Amino acid sequence: MKRDSGKLFIASICSLFVLNVAAQEPDALLKDSGWSAHVQFTGIIQSHPSFHAPYSGQNSLNPASEKAFSTTATIYLGRKLWQGAAVYFNPEMAGGKGLSSTLGIAGFPNGETFRIGDPEPTVYVGRLFLRQHFTLDKQPGETIGEGPNQVTEKLPASRISLSLGKFCLADFFDNNEVSHDPRSDFMNWGLMNNGAYDYAANTRGYTLGFVAELIKPGWALRIGTALMPTYANGPELDYHYFKTNSETIEFEKTYAIGKRKGVLRLLGYYNTSKAPDYNDVVMAKLNGTDTSLDVINGKRYGGQKFGLGLNAEQELSNSIHGFLRLGWNDGKTASWAFAEIDNTISAGIGIDGKGWNRVSDKIGIALLSNGISSGHRNFLNAGGYGFMIGDGKLPNYSRENIAELFYQLMIFQHIWLSADYQLVAHPAYNHDRGPVSIFAARVHVEW
Repeated sequence: MKRDSGKLFIASICSLFVLNVAAQEPDALLKDSGWSAHVQFTGIIQSHPSFHAPYSGQNSLNPASEKAFSTTATIYLGRKLWQGAAVYFNPEMAGGKGLSSTLGIAGFPNGETFRIGDPEPTVYVGRLFLRQHFTLDKQPGETIGEGPNQVTEKLPASRISLSLGKFCLADFFDNNEVSHDPRSDFMNWGLMNNGAYDYAANTRGYTLGFVAELIKPGWALRIGTALMPTYANGPELDYHYFKTNSETIEFEKTYAIGKRKGVLRLLGYYNTSKAPDYNDVVMAKLNGTDTSLDVINGKRYGGQKFGLGLNAEQELSNSIHGFLRLGWNDGKTASWAFAEIDNTISAGIGIDGKGWNRVSDKIGIALLSNGISSGHRNFLNAGGYGFMIGDGKLPNYSRENIAELFYQLMIFQHIWLSADYQLVAHPAYNHDRGPVSIFAARVHVEW
């Protein structure tokens, strides 16, 4: 009953808001009100035909043909508080599931799904955070119009911005205008974020944390600290902050090549958690002291992981933008929050529809290659299972290579429909399985 009431509540709120917006001009509705209010809905259906797989394990992608549907709906509410401050609140609903219960591919093809077994729609709080801006000089800035998690405000060119509360670390770090949002861009996990960035998050992708940003004309510096989950990809956060936490730093620089703008971001992170060491777990099995190969439920604090990332986007023409990501982590301890990827490279282009008089349409083409450390490989070959992949053995390791192509079409104002195709070679780094073709259709509504 409680779950049904929650679904009815969020559906009612969404309906009322949409009706209000439909009856009035959105700008007139929110102008000078101090409020920001938006709604999004995204539904994705994916399928794959049967593919070659001589063996499977408990975390394998199902080699028989299958399909899966996922849906999310979010209300973005923001309110000005005092000079330079605003609070943001995002109730969210998610339902459905990914192919094979979101298992079997490290760069999973649907960034809107979570590793949750129950497909029933569930309402929860996605974000609830406070943001405060501090002006550093009198140099004029720009007025930012209201949008999702953004009230209308005039931001100084030089400022310090502090954010505290519940949010997704990817809201602040590893951003990219071409490849970052599975609701309107590439759907693959390894394309929406740097796959080797094991950023702090619970199962649904959120954490409690603090982010400080120093923003100057032409560059920015961000640092953040956040809570890790109690176990690998678990739903609950571990509040023993001085024993387990995640620290991230990122430097961003804008530049121009001729008249074409670009952005370069350099990222570093350090996590400490209960994540076990892959080699220690394998040795414990060989010695007969612990044959469980359990890297999900860490028993001791002190597991450490650090990594680096490079993220670039470049304007190539008036309608074509390119991106490049490189990522690496040491891969010694188990993946704990985002994806079972220890090193990655991805690149692609986004093409808007100006050239064929469809300015709201978009085409995306990208290539992605993921790899794992030697310890991670040995663990999987010994029969180990992470929270996302594991075929029971891995005698023939290969990089997981993925290509993605999509076309997004605006069918009505505020409503987009996308067709997406992904080809996955060596799913879960297994040369013996695949390749897999994955077809998808996506509908996205945003007010």
